[in-house]
Amino acid sequence: MNRLQGRLALVTGASRGIGAAVAELLAGEGARVVRVARTLERRTRGAVQDLPCDLTDWDQVNRLASSIIDSSGPPDILVSNAGAFLLRRLENTEPADLDRQLAVNLKAPFAVARAFLPAMAGRGQGSFITIGSVADHVGYPENAAYAASKFGLRGLHETLVQEYRGSGVRLTLVSPGPTDTSVWDPFDPDRREGFIARSAMLKPEDVAEAILFVATRPAHVLIDWLRLGPTGKASHG
Repeated sequence: MNRLQGRLALVTGASRGIGAAVAELLAGEGARVVRVARTLERRTRGAVQDLPCDLTDWDQVNRLASSIIDSSGPPDILVSNAGAFLLRRLENTEPADLDRQLAVNLKAPFAVARAFLPAMAGRGQGSFITIGSVADHVGYPENAAYAASKFGLRGLHETLVQEYRGSGVRLTLVSPGPTDTSVWDPFDPDRREGFIARSAMLKPEDVAEAILFVATRPAHVLIDWLRLGPTGKASHG
């Protein structure tokens, strides 16, 4: 059963990790999927279209939105997933580190929401799903810059829920715990005290299934916040 047959889904940060898993799962459910990432090359394969875009560049985001909305209409499902991860103690965090976390984890989702949400609301329907982190609600050591950006993202989500209440667009924050993707490669959590082993982390497919669950609820059901994590010891993510 293709639960998303004929729907248009846009997934940011879709070249790898959670975004790639989400795009694959939504396409498997019948959606026409637009994958967006800075490193993707423009191409179309069946029902999946790849579009390059630097989401930290507002002009590029606005051009992306105009192109999609003019040609296909607003997305039925938008998964705002692109993000950056950093583990670094406060005293070792440089201004450029903080700027990067804020640019990718907060300013880029803001730009995506501003470019697409009004059109989705104008049509009166849609699911806008923002991917946060366990660190959007809980503070951990070495997360100063990362958590600052993710707490800000949660504030953005909660504000947009209020602004778009009654519009027909359902806004959801999905906050995964540690997930085994390449963002962990520089940090080797298996060798760091207090960190969950990568083998015990969530898999990208686990998060994708949660996003599919949110996107396939009946139109009258709102899941404002969905938090998920591994059954092992909670840690950074």
